[in-house]
Amino acid sequence: MNFLETLWSIVLFVVFVSYLVMLFHIVTDLFRDRDLQGWVKALWFLLLLVLPILTALIYLIVRGTGMAARNEVRAMAAEAAVEDRIRSIATTPTTPARQIADAQALLESGGITEDDFQKLKAKALG
Repeated sequence: MNFLETLWSIVLFVVFVSYLVMLFHIVTDLFRDRDLQGWVKALWFLLLLVLPILTALIYLIVRGTGMAARNEVRAMAAEAAVEDRIRSIATTPTTPARQIADAQALLESGGITEDDFQKLKAKALG
């Protein structure tokens, strides 16, 4: 095998992998799109199986801008969900009064002794 054959094999491999990635994106976009009816999704999928290259090109021409918009909306929704989750988990700094009240509740429930309560109170005030 000479250099040109090796180079041609590499080019074909890259084109094939790119085509597979494109098909993956098309199929995921197709099944995630809530605006399309089921029979339209089935038709697109069937055409992708029968005439894959032509159908992929037509899909990208017809629905390519919508693909980008739907991906952007999903990414923004995921980012908002993560930010909401972080905000719900993050705690605000506690004030000394809040720390003493929490220690008092532990003392009343029997979770700590009077000595432990005094130590926590001194630490909160100190």
